[in-house]
Amino acid sequence: MNANANQLADETIEVTTKRVACDGGGGALGHPKVYLEMGEHSEVTCPYCSRHYVLAEGASLSEAH
Repeated sequence: MNANANQLADETIEVTTKRVACDGGGGALGHPKVYLEMGEHSEVTCPYCSRHYVLAEGASLSEAH
């Protein structure tokens, strides 16, 4: 694993919704876009790049459509 991949694996991104989209960043060097649902939790990890998404403190826990 290269240094750039290690950096992504440790990356935590704070979000305001329980549904997030991840494409690994880096445009064509990323991965296919996937939509991740937190469900009953306040965090989720991308199975492709291991980016960790956490719900921001004070963000609404309800799903907005």
